Amino acid sequence: MARRYRILIVEDEPLIAEDIRGYLEDSGFEVLGVAHEGEEALEILKSSQPDALLLDINLGDGMDGITLAGEIRKIYEFPFVFLTSHADKATLERAKQTIPSGYLLKPFDGNSLMTSLEVAIFNFQHARQKSHNFDFKKINDFLPNALSERELELVEQLQTGKTNREIADQLFISVNTVKTHLQHLFEKLDVSNRTQALFRIKELLEH
Repeated sequence: MARRYRILIVEDEPLIAEDIRGYLEDSGFEVLGVAHEGEEALEILKSSQPDALLLDINLGDGMDGITLAGEIRKIYEFPFVFLTSHADKATLERAKQTIPSGYLLKPFDGNSLMTSLEVAIFNFQHARQKSHNFDFKKINDFLPNALSERELELVEQLQTGKTNREIADQLFISVNTVKTHLQHLFEKLDVSNRTQALFRIKELLEH
């Protein structure tokens, strides 16, 4: 059975968030979590990563969804779709700067939500498949100790947010072997955890 796509919902209205959760779960998605503000979303992303995010632009006090998207893009790579009741040009221009995978106006129906998410995830994964085989090898140009082919595979898996068990299943190795490879990877990247590794990888790819 194919793995269900995991979605993080960032929506400050609890009732709307629960409606979205229902739409997603009824359509075969897994809701990784619901965050009602930007800082909460960033905390969730420290320990687990979704296949895509649904970001409300208006999140009340604190950072809005567009600012949050900018912060996320500094470290992670995955698609996100904005949910908003704002269709004004200024908001749209700000949103475009974060390169979203979709922009869905409220009120929306379940079909529109599902279509936007499925297209966003498909396009993102298709683009990654075309570019990453070459780009990841570029990492070794800037490291004193080159990553092995297996470690480069681990880099790709980290970028998709898979758990150790999912990586093990994908690469047909044990979870303990994944942990060993990750430790070697962290040492070569001079980092101590996944979040730091993702940031370092992004930095090297943009060098």
